[in-house]
Amino acid sequence: MIDARHLTKVFHDKKRGEIRAVDDVSFRCEPGRIYGLLGANGAGKTTTLRLLATLLKPTAGDATVAGFGVATAPERVRASLGFLAASTALYGRLTARETIAYFGQLNGMDDALIAARTKLLADELEMHDFLDRRVDKFSTGMKQKTSIARTLIHDPAVLIFDEPTLGLDVMAARTIVRFVRDCRARGKTVIYSTHIMSEVEKLCDAIGIIHDGRLLATGTLEELRIAYAESDLEEIFVKVVTGAGKAAA
Repeated sequence: MIDARHLTKVFHDKKRGEIRAVDDVSFRCEPGRIYGLLGANGAGKTTTLRLLATLLKPTAGDATVAGFGVATAPERVRASLGFLAASTALYGRLTARETIAYFGQLNGMDDALIAARTKLLADELEMHDFLDRRVDKFSTGMKQKTSIARTLIHDPAVLIFDEPTLGLDVMAARTIVRFVRDCRARGKTVIYSTHIMSEVEKLCDAIGIIHDGRLLATGTLEELRIAYAESDLEEIFVKVVTGAGKAAA
């Protein structure tokens, strides 16, 4: 489970002063569920995810990931977590297989387990055609699939995907969306951050809309449709972030 409670992150800038990148954000996601974090660029999505992944320390509030506190047990959180960051870089001189194996070794896995997990992930992500090619020759979709495989090589219970289909063609994006859906079916706890409405509609059991660092609305897609008297998620999103308000009761 992921349980975020009043998470807040404040940065201080000499010119701009105090910047509340994440402001009192609370939500939960349980095993076998996908929580969609929906927001425009700069809304606070990535900062929230970095707090959950222990890459940043909260200014206030707390969160537990797989039962471990992000502030009190960050090593245990990281061992339980697979975090695909939007800006993840790969070392071009390694092959996809070598990249995945390296991260398996970092997570204390033996060679046999790494080989078995690599095959499984390559099957699911359709990677066998390029598994032994060098990363610097890859398309954007190949790089993204390699990043996902290296992130999940240790089979973590909790998965965080930050804009996983950004810049991908239709077929590569479909493969990744299908893979995320399969993760839910295997009982993983999944946070899926994106600004692509159609992916949220297809995948997410619950949705949180974040804007200017604040979680302004949360619920299932059907609950949000009823609350904002709109069937289209994009229209709901616009109503939420512009303050148009909920429908009258």
